[in-house]
Amino acid sequence: MRGGAGGLEHVAMNADGAQAQPAHRRILFAFSGLLLGMLLGALDQTIVATALPTIVRELGGLSHLSWVITAYLLASTAAIPLWGKLGDLYGRKRLFQIALAVFLTGSALCGLADNIGQLIAFRALQGLGAGGLFTLAMATVGELVAPRERGRYQGYTQAMFALASVAGPLIGGSIVDHLSWRWLFSVNLPLGAVALAVIGVTLHLPVQRRQHAIDYLGAGLMAAGVTCLLLTLVWGGSVYAWTSPEILVLLIATLLLGTAFVLREQRAPEPVLPLALLRNPILAISSATLFLSTCAFFAAVVFLPLFLQLVRGDTATSSGVLLLPMMLCATLSAAGSGRVISWTGRYRWFPVVGLGLMAVTLVLFSQMGPATPSLTTGLEMALFGLGFGMVGEVMILAVQNALDRRELGTATGAANLFRALGGSVGVAVYGSIFTGQLHVPDPVPDGVARATAHALAPVFMTAALVAAAGLVVVLFLEERPLQQRADANSHPTQAPPTDVISSRRSTYVNT
Repeated sequence: MRGGAGGLEHVAMNADGAQAQPAHRRILFAFSGLLLGMLLGALDQTIVATALPTIVRELGGLSHLSWVITAYLLASTAAIPLWGKLGDLYGRKRLFQIALAVFLTGSALCGLADNIGQLIAFRALQGLGAGGLFTLAMATVGELVAPRERGRYQGYTQAMFALASVAGPLIGGSIVDHLSWRWLFSVNLPLGAVALAVIGVTLHLPVQRRQHAIDYLGAGLMAAGVTCLLLTLVWGGSVYAWTSPEILVLLIATLLLGTAFVLREQRAPEPVLPLALLRNPILAISSATLFLSTCAFFAAVVFLPLFLQLVRGDTATSSGVLLLPMMLCATLSAAGSGRVISWTGRYRWFPVVGLGLMAVTLVLFSQMGPATPSLTTGLEMALFGLGFGMVGEVMILAVQNALDRRELGTATGAANLFRALGGSVGVAVYGSIFTGQLHVPDPVPDGVARATAHALAPVFMTAALVAAAGLVVVLFLEERPLQQRADANSHPTQAPPTDVISSRRSTYVNT
């Protein structure tokens, strides 16, 4: 008999005396807390999209509008690999709780912001916490559940991301229409408190402390380099000409900081992004696919509400309702693909089909205009959601199945870094394309609708090319047999974990 941090627990033993993985029901209790934390972080990526016009009317700062979203994405992107490394070193439960506390602090401050500058700064603080919520939760699932069974849980996670990405504008629009935009952030507090309580009671993981040297310099160089890159993409061709001194300086700074980051990671004892991991072909292909698929996805998430409101004339709330076909199909697709993977052990063709559907429907989006029937728009969005649901978590599953448990958090963080970077770069690029193409010929609603539709067409076509590139990349993914046992138990040379999912009393049963 052996005690865990939260007391003794019931754990079954197999015929060889190896510790069996925790019961499905007990995993679900802990997983629900992780999922709720990720849901909050994912919702805040998009929930402010429909509220931005209202926020600008109250706080001012129209020229800084895009940074309300970009600051959040940038901070979460830069923080992801650092959270992953810290989770490997100090244990994922405690780090997840800290990340959630940071996120909730940022949420409370966002609701109190007095000007656009404060809101952007507090959104960045939110993003710092959100980066930890994503990567630590996914790595924890990888530690608890065998890869063969993990498809089911990854399907739930993908469904949650799809739900959050599309429900965000719906919830945000409804809150703005009926309450105040400040409630967009205040509602996180009670939900976050529930997530903290659930995690504290139900989740207990082994902590194997070891010598460490956190690569703060590497994290700083990466954050600075990504910031310069995003500033280049946001300002180039819109605020400044591409050949202007400001843009050229930013490009040079991006190259220098990127080079310094690579050199630092080659020498750091605990690199924030171990470059050697990227030599693993599955991680490299999965990371590239995540970058491209997320980049393509954000064209729909950010600009379909714009199409519905400015081109079709829908309200913030009704535009969110019209996105329901995409949300429902993405949710069903993610959950269904996860279950099929658990049954068959095969996963490679899901992202292939998913990216193909995304590319085709983005081309169809580029052809939409004020006269496009609602039924046509709904069917196209449903197909897009169906495709997206087959991609993201399948790639995370492929990564976790191919790497050792000791690298699980770092590898998951690396993959999520590229996924988050895809969203950041996508928003910046599409925003620049849209701004550069938007010319309103007449100060009348019809002129605004036509100009907006015209500016959105190249945005969706660019995203279609990005999705097609992701399809080409994922064709090179090697499909390896899914492991039958959880990573926490898959290395016989390591001491088994002291506890995984807590209950008050426990016995070991040999069968």
